[in-house]
Amino acid sequence: MSPSKQSNKVARTAERKRLRNRLVRGSVKTHIVKAKSSIGAGEESAHQKTTQAMSGIDKAVSKGIIHRNKGARLKSRLMKKLNKK
Repeated sequence: MSPSKQSNKVARTAERKRLRNRLVRGSVKTHIVKAKSSIGAGEESAHQKTTQAMSGIDKAVSKGIIHRNKGARLKSRLMKKLNKK
């Protein structure tokens, strides 16, 4: 237990933010996996799924959950795979 009321509040806030960030990061990873699998399978919905993944990456970057360079790298790799097919 933390020694003061304020440090307890900070700990609770940090835990809430951690859980929220985890959800966003998980959804971004899910979108990326779905996009990669549809690209690999040659589905027609691959472009749409890639667009959704890129949108999720941009949102995570704007919230500061993912570093902007990592976001750019993820988007670049997705587009490279999409254009290869």
